[in-house]
Amino acid sequence: MVNKMNYKLLIYIFNIMLCMFCLSGIHYEKIIKKDRVWETRILVMILSFILAYLLTNFLWDFLNVSKIT
Repeated sequence: MVNKMNYKLLIYIFNIMLCMFCLSGIHYEKIIKKDRVWETRILVMILSFILAYLLTNFLWDFLNVSKIT
């Protein structure tokens, strides 16, 4: 049980970094008002946490379902 939680935590951390990297490629200048740097950074962090949560749960469930036991 403890090992499974450690693996899931590692997947979370990896996916958060991956989502932040992917979201950094979006130009937010057309969406966000000028001089709103901190708000944009917080938005990117929140979106990356949300996407990482969804991606991690999908991968975790997919790995659990696809086990051949």
